[in-house]
Amino acid sequence: MRRVTEVLTREEIAHLTEASDVRGAWSVVVTWSLITFAFALVWRWPNALTVAVALVVLGGRQLALAILMHEASHRSLFKTRWLNDGVGAWLCAAPVWLHLDEYREHHLRHHSFTGLDEDPDLGLVTPFPVSKASLVRKLARDLFGVTGLKRVVGLALMDLGYLTYTASVGARWTGRGRPLGEVLAFGVRRLGPVLLANGALVGVTVLIGAPWLSLLWLGAYLTTFSLFLRLRSLAEHACTERSADPLRNTRTTKANLLARLTVAPHHVNFHLEHHLLMTVPHHRLEALHRLLGERGVLADATLASGYVELLRLVSSSGPRPTA
Repeated sequence: MRRVTEVLTREEIAHLTEASDVRGAWSVVVTWSLITFAFALVWRWPNALTVAVALVVLGGRQLALAILMHEASHRSLFKTRWLNDGVGAWLCAAPVWLHLDEYREHHLRHHSFTGLDEDPDLGLVTPFPVSKASLVRKLARDLFGVTGLKRVVGLALMDLGYLTYTASVGARWTGRGRPLGEVLAFGVRRLGPVLLANGALVGVTVLIGAPWLSLLWLGAYLTTFSLFLRLRSLAEHACTERSADPLRNTRTTKANLLARLTVAPHHVNFHLEHHLLMTVPHHRLEALHRLLGERGVLADATLASGYVELLRLVSSSGPRPTA
């Protein structure tokens, strides 16, 4: 396994890892602008087609907010610390029921132990590959809201303190018997930002006289967001090598325009590059990918030509990766 410092100069690494307040703000503004477009589309032309388009766009942008929150967890969304943490928590994490500080702790453990038994995200990908029928069932549960409803119940139990926190799988029951006041106080602290952010979104729809538009946000969260979240997760680590080598335990997947709108927002498809140098802001990951390719680092790396290839890979009948 070659280290990044062996193929990139100190100056190149310094440039690649430099965060920018302007670029961070641009990413957040573009994401929320597309969310606004989806609502406006249905508001102006309410019909089945515009609703379907809005659900796809909103699910993709909900994932985009989660990715920007992930960026903030590495403190690479904004150069200014208070902007990074404030915007990351309130405008990126809270609207999609995420918590920046807890996620940061969880996610850094994932980076420390990627592909190993201590990896907290290992449970997301260990079942794969599965049969084609099994994959279809999983994707159908995502698209028809079953996965989303289970996620909502799990998040509520975590935010009331009945389940331990996790950003993936493996939450543990903490037991019963706590006083109701303690449960409610804990829940208010945890759920406050989520309720305020989503309440503000609902408030805007009420102000424009179309409160029913907020159902699009909930519908996307329960359906397309779940689908896109699963596909993004599979692309990153499913059916990769169980080892400590980021060139083998992590995958970069080529993303076309449709993929970038849905399953691969903000260059998240360059995941191998992210694991090699995790503080590189998302807008510089493609440049890092080109540099690594030019210098031969990616010759034996785990790459996929697109998400269709990924679906074939995770629904193959071949052997599972072993440690």
